[in-house]
Amino acid sequence: MATPLDNVTVIEIDNWMASPSAGAILADLGADVIKIEPLNGDPMRDMGRPAKVSEDKKGFDFQFDVSNRGKRSIAIDLESEAGLEVALSLIAGADVFMCNLLRHRQEKFGLDPESVKEVNANIVHATLTGYGTHGPEAHRPGYDVTAFFGRSGLYDAMREGESGTVPMARPAQGDHTTGLAFVAAILAALRLAERTGEAQVVETSLYETAIWTQATDYAITAVDLAPLRPRARENMIIPTANRYPCGDGKWVVLNMPEESAWSKLCRVIEREDLLADERLQDIRGRFQHMPELVAAIDEALSYRSRDEWGEIFDENSIIWGPVLGLHEVASDPQADALGVFPTVHSDDIGSYRTVAVPMRFTDVDVGPKGPAPMLGQHTREILADAGHEPEEIQSLLKRGAIGELS
Repeated sequence: MATPLDNVTVIEIDNWMASPSAGAILADLGADVIKIEPLNGDPMRDMGRPAKVSEDKKGFDFQFDVSNRGKRSIAIDLESEAGLEVALSLIAGADVFMCNLLRHRQEKFGLDPESVKEVNANIVHATLTGYGTHGPEAHRPGYDVTAFFGRSGLYDAMREGESGTVPMARPAQGDHTTGLAFVAAILAALRLAERTGEAQVVETSLYETAIWTQATDYAITAVDLAPLRPRARENMIIPTANRYPCGDGKWVVLNMPEESAWSKLCRVIEREDLLADERLQDIRGRFQHMPELVAAIDEALSYRSRDEWGEIFDENSIIWGPVLGLHEVASDPQADALGVFPTVHSDDIGSYRTVAVPMRFTDVDVGPKGPAPMLGQHTREILADAGHEPEEIQSLLKRGAIGELS
């Protein structure tokens, strides 16, 4: 079955999670993604949390796998002249070159857009960085916790109240979000390159993507420059758009901004007495007494579990969502219905579940094509495909310009 990116070759020089995750999506879409790694490998290898799995799967790095599945790996020493020549020869035959190298490192290795265009006149050159390739912060390395969550204002906006503790993001959440933006830019540039026959240069950054995820806030803040006021539960505008604990300690989120939702919620949670309170007859009055209301709703929900309330809410058309733990989502029937956790087969450890990219095609085979490669697993194969003779490959190995799976 045809895939969207059949016959598209991608050369990837990157590490950690953001850019590699974009490469994994391109591989899911059918591209031949060749990951160029240093001789000691991507530093993300073997850094994942050990999974509580059967003995045959212990030691497998599932976190590295999800951002690198379906690729081929070649190990190259870019610091050596011979190694760099090999990398450039691969780029010369590719459709896309993607990297997360800062601008000065691109220039050091001759991998900046101008240099790459000299070896491939119609390639897509794509860069993902923390803060962009120009401006006062362009020199600064960036991770998602610093560039995506910190500098973008997202951490501050997520605090519980103005003096609340800055929360800690989950691993690579900003990386994978930025990876989606990177894929969109690459696909748009690829189409333009195919139409015009001319090279295209695109980039994104963790910082820019995080700002876009807050576009609704920034649509106003960019105009008036007013500080955002982080709101604790007791300071939300309306009680029907808030989050509450239930009797089993699990939480629900309500989101019903319309005025009529107040009376409906009070009846469903059996607190009609709140409707008779003269202080609570309009939005202003309810806002002024929000701490008292939050306490009242907390108390009302304390008599049933989250899932019991869920059934009641569904029966009464309350717009709600459960606050699920990650372990609950991994067994959520809705996730199963959408194929969120597809199965991948590895010759080494057998079958295991992974995470699908958030896009589905009705009649096209899009999804994981296989596990992440081991370091240098495809070095000889890739070079042979590129026209290198066995003797030349062996010579490069002996000189330390390239490496292979041992």
